[in-house]
Amino acid sequence: MSDASYRDAIFSTPLDRVARFSFDERVVSCFPDMIRRSVPGYGQILAMLGPLARRHLRHGGHVYDLGCSLGASGLALAGQLPPAAFRYTGVDLSPAMVERARETLATESPDHDLTVIEGDIRALDYAPSGMILLNFTLQFLAPEDRDAVIARLYEALEPGGVLVLSEKIKAADEQENAWLVERYHDFKRANGYSDLEISQKRTALENVLVPDTLDAHRERLARAGFSRSLVWFQYLNFASLIAFKED
Repeated sequence: MSDASYRDAIFSTPLDRVARFSFDERVVSCFPDMIRRSVPGYGQILAMLGPLARRHLRHGGHVYDLGCSLGASGLALAGQLPPAAFRYTGVDLSPAMVERARETLATESPDHDLTVIEGDIRALDYAPSGMILLNFTLQFLAPEDRDAVIARLYEALEPGGVLVLSEKIKAADEQENAWLVERYHDFKRANGYSDLEISQKRTALENVLVPDTLDAHRERLARAGFSRSLVWFQYLNFASLIAFKED
């Protein structure tokens, strides 16, 4: 992105009290750096959205990007597909994210039909869509709200449509989960985060980001009506699934 982002240093100094994590102006200003250094495989997931759309989205079909942050998924699609190939609606609850996303998409992909709206995905009046992206968003919703959201997305999808669901996950086995968490912390250290930053951000995210197991995701998708789902990408404790609605 060409926005004026800077390096993520939000948790680099000791804090007397670590506040709950929120997508405020401070996070927005450094978000591209934060997500690049904090989410294993994020770039690879974005790079595959174009091929997935070419395979599963009818020409001119509508794409939702729920929890769109700065619109990186929209830019990824616009970089690989011609303007007539799709219509995009990004949705985010953070006013700061929405404002910056609108500016970025208008500047970098002016010929594509890319819209960003402020809204709560739990209450949105969904239009029929051929592809829905839910990248690292469901994990921030209260666990008791997740089934209803996935059920609504299933209803919004057109026959033959797909849901791409990317999440931080946890392993059912405690020893396996502990190993994955430690290797994730190694990943963050390799990307320049200190132990202090890792610890303070983990505290800030406690009870804000609540991960599910892959089995829990698959079972939720099946309950909603998806005929099948599969994990197409995993890097440590981050994974992306694709779920299919029958034609």
